[in-house]
Amino acid sequence: QVQLVESGGGLVQAGGSLRLSCVVSGKIFSRCAMGWYHQAPGKERESVAVITSGGSTTYADSVKGRFTISRDNAKNTVYLQMNSLKPEDTAIYYCNARIPGNYGLWIDYWGQGTQVTVSS
Repeated sequence: QVQLVESGGGLVQAGGSLRLSCVVSGKIFSRCAMGWYHQAPGKERESVAVITSGGSTTYADSVKGRFTISRDNAKNTVYLQMNSLKPEDTAIYYCNARIPGNYGLWIDYWGQGTQVTVSS
């Protein structure tokens, strides 16, 4: 079964940087679309950044120009480099792996989440 292990969250001042990492177990990492999602208190979980198996990236408007998602298939790891952090970035960040399933469906796997807190 696929497992995701996250690290890198913490407390940082506004304008600072953090790098989140997510190590994915299993043999199918290179076939997975990977994403980072966040969830702030009282809000729904939202997509922050996605990278496909082919390396194409998509970002939420709120983080464009500040965050960068990347993957290292040799290490089964996806990263989220977060620069110029703002207090509104404060949330729990979750790593996601999306794997093609049968009959045109997808299977989603999630990490446990890591807290990012940005102080003003």
